[in-house]
This record gives sequence, structure tokens and C-alpha cells, in this order.
Amino acid sequence: MSQHTVASFDQELEELRRCIAEMGGHVEKMLADAVGALVRRDVELAQIVVASDVRVDALQREIEERAVLTIARRQPMAIDLREVISAIRVASDIERIGDMAKNIGKRTIAVSGQFEPQRVVLGIERMSDKVLVQLKAVLDAYMQKDVEAALEVWRRDGETDSHYNSIFRELLTYMMEDPRNITFCTHLLFCAKNVERIGDHATNIAETIHYLVTGQTIAAERPKLDRTAFETGE
Repeated sequence: MSQHTVASFDQELEELRRCIAEMGGHVEKMLADAVGALVRRDVELAQIVVASDVRVDALQREIEERAVLTIARRQPMAIDLREVISAIRVASDIERIGDMAKNIGKRTIAVSGQFEPQRVVLGIERMSDKVLVQLKAVLDAYMQKDVEAALEVWRRDGETDSHYNSIFRELLTYMMEDPRNITFCTHLLFCAKNVERIGDHATNIAETIHYLVTGQTIAAERPKLDRTAFETGE
């Protein structure tokens, strides 16, 4: 990585990357814990996940403040400016991932004590495992400015959509079989959708990495396979 004439500028950029890394590690744990709490019906762990979101929000504010100060002091250009702007974008996506994990925690608390179709819950866990791998990969790609690794995450977004579509149809079946299933199935549906949206935010980060390194947006259309909005007329 090239060094700037003003060493403090490099330190400011490094501090932005450090905050992003801390934020990313925090939401990775939040997602794993949130889905783990759902599978094990662990209300206490779900409550910890909900409370953890405060730290993610604080880190996002810190990143934004640092980025604005860096722009004001250094007036960066070219890749330096892209790096600061990208930090703001990535922090925003990570913050939203934290919100999604927190929502799963809240849903877990809401369905506590209710019957849950364990097969669907395990399906959500499998989807979450795949999304967590994607999230870790894209955050590593951001730290290393690895465009190819980022594009690999971007190309695999459709896999998460396919998994979500399957869970969506299965939950609809449970609801149609017995109206008493509607409440907890609705909560599970939102949990699955939150995991799917986390995959979307990982893809957003991949697109930001491409912009950071190349200065260009990805021209191709994102490989989306989520058919649920079409099927429900939304």
C-alpha cells in the first residue's frame, strides 16, 4: 500500500479500516448468535443480540465523523477520496446488517414458547451459515482490496435468494394447513427475510469494493433470484 507524504493521513485511513473491521466482526457475531438463539430458542442470547446493536450504531457514527473530518482536513482525491467514501458506504451496510440481526433476536423473543416447525428453523440456520461465509469473505476482501474475491461474493447472491424462496414456500404451506400456524410462521418468515437481506448488504459491500479499487460501478445486473414479491403481487 502506498504511503502518503503526510503520515497522519495514512493513520486516519488506517483508523477508518480498523473501525470497519471492528464493526464487521461485531455484526458477524450478532448474526451467528441471533440465528443460534432462534434454533435453540434461547431468549437470553436473543436479548444479548438486541442489546449489542448499540455498539454497532456507535461505531457507524464514529466512522462517519472520522470520514467527514478527513475530507475536510485533507481534501483527498482519486483513490484516497474513494477510500473515505467507501468507508462510509460499507459502514452503512454493516449497520443495516446489525439491524437485521437485532430483528431476528426480537422475533426469537416474540415466538418464545410457541411451536415452531424445526425443519424450517434449521433451513434458516443453513441459509444463515452460507450468508455468514459470504459476509466474512466480503469483509476480508474489503480489508485487502481484493476485487476478485468481492466479485465472487457478488455472483453468489442468487444462491441466498433461492434458499429464501424455498423457505418462503414451505412457510406458506404451514400457514395454509392450519391458521393457528400463521403467527409463528410469520415471525419465521421475517427472520428468513432478514437473513436474505443481510446477503444483499454483503453484495452491496462487494459492489463498493469494486468501486473503491477500479473507480467504476459494476455494469452487469445483480444476479437476483428472489421471486416472492412477484408471486405475492408486491
